[in-house]
Amino acid sequence: MLAHGLDWTRMGAPGIAGSLEAEVDGVFLCADEFEAGFFVQMNNTGGPVDVWAVTGVDESQLISAASGFSYYPAPIRRARSS
Repeated sequence: MLAHGLDWTRMGAPGIAGSLEAEVDGVFLCADEFEAGFFVQMNNTGGPVDVWAVTGVDESQLISAASGFSYYPAPIRRARSS
């Protein structure tokens, strides 16, 4: 991720919920620490979970998934995340 930022098309391992493919064509973003905590707790891979801060995304650019969580429909370059 350090080289490419957040990009679901480069998913080389199971997702946080164990899925082998991305659930959406985009990057899920959390509105607050509560949502981030939910995703961290959902981890069933047994490995560590990174939580990144993202800047420069306007809420109007987010899409609501069937799950009720929002995602950004494009990769997020490293320069916009940390």
